[in-house]
Formats: sequence, C-alpha cells, structure tokens
Amino acid sequence: QVQLVESAGGLVQAGGSLRLSCAASGRIVSFNAMGWYRQAPGKQREMVAVRTTAGIGNTNYADSVKGRFTISGDNARNTVYLQMNSLKPDDTAVYYCYLRHDIIKTVWGQGTQVTVSS
Repeated sequence: QVQLVESAGGLVQAGGSLRLSCAASGRIVSFNAMGWYRQAPGKQREMVAVRTTAGIGNTNYADSVKGRFTISGDNARNTVYLQMNSLKPDDTAVYYCYLRHDIIKTVWGQGTQVTVSS
C-alpha cells in the first residue's frame, strides 16, 4: 500500500517562511504527479503546486502562490518539498500532499496545518 508521510506544518508570522516535505513509500511502478493541495475552513480543496513527470515534466502553481512558493523534488527519496516564502494569513489552511502513480492511482497525505498570523 502506498503511503505519504508529511512533515509537520506550524504557526508562522506573516512574511515568514515554512518548508513542507512529503515522502512516498510503498509499491510504486511509475510516478505521474506529486505535489500539494490545501483546504481552508469553509472552502474547497485547491491545488497549490504540483510537479508532473509526463514528457520533460512540468510544474503548476496556483496563481495565488506564484513567486512565493517553490515546489521541488528528490526523485531518489521519492520526496517532494514545498518552500513557502512571504506567507500571508490567506495561506492558512490544511496542506495535503498528493500523489498520482501508475497512471490512475491517487493517494493523499493526512494533512498538516499551516497557520499564518497577521
């Protein structure tokens, strides 16, 4: 069974930085996409940043985080990172790691709380 283990989030002041990590383990034949979504109270879950491996690979960011967040990966460790800079109170949410593998299989992490105080 494929599992995702996320690092702890935390409480940070506006303008601060935080780095999340997510490691995948288990039987994975092919990685297709890996990244982060988030869900704020009363809102739908939204994509934050995702790396895909199709072709030469691609990285997609939500418009709200472009220029502030950076997603990166360590393929040897099956790990993806999310560096979050210039954090804003609107970034407060539960952040979920996401993995799509073997074409059609999707796995979600347990979620980690990120709180940005003003």
